[in-house]
Amino acid sequence: MAASRKAGGGKKSTTGVTAARRPEVRLPPLVPYDGDGLEPDGDYDGVRFDGTDLADASGRGARFMDCALDGCALDRAELARARFIDAVLTGVRGVGTDLAEASLRDVEVVDARLGGVQLHGAVLERVVVRGGKIDYLNLRKARLKDVVFEGCVLSEPDFGDAHLVRVEFRDCVLKGADFSGARMESVDLRAVAELDIARGVDRLAGAVISPLQLMELAPAFAAQIGVRVEA
Repeated sequence: MAASRKAGGGKKSTTGVTAARRPEVRLPPLVPYDGDGLEPDGDYDGVRFDGTDLADASGRGARFMDCALDGCALDRAELARARFIDAVLTGVRGVGTDLAEASLRDVEVVDARLGGVQLHGAVLERVVVRGGKIDYLNLRKARLKDVVFEGCVLSEPDFGDAHLVRVEFRDCVLKGADFSGARMESVDLRAVAELDIARGVDRLAGAVISPLQLMELAPAFAAQIGVRVEA
């Protein structure tokens, strides 16, 4: 079992925004994985998956605790309702990974290259997504608490009906984001490098944006309340 990883945080800034608590994952010595694929409801504790091809693997309901996944292929991997606890995923790649209703707690995702990831109904707590690019990320009806997206590109992410609490977007790109029906508490968008909201601009109550972002979003806000802007 690794040492305690609960990071500091949760402090209010001068703007009243409560900062996200970041994970601090310190993995114990790991055992190389020498299996073939995954097992449904499998239990993986203290294991390193190094370049493992997990494409089409069936690990529904599996538990990954104190694990590292380095450079693994996750194309169409079935990981619905899987649990990742104190884990680091570095350089993972794949299309169509199914993580519906999965649970991620104290997890770092670094330089991922993913597309069409299904995380609808998932629970993310103390998670950092740093670097990389994720296309069509589905987080509908997910619950995010103390989550940081940092230096990454999110293309057409779907946060529809999700609940975001202490979520930070830092130096990342949000293209065509959908916040329809989302609920937000202490969501910090001020440091987003590029903010493009396709739907759900009316659901930004509970978020903090910069003055420049307010000017950029002004047409969308005006359209939302039916105001015509003419010269």
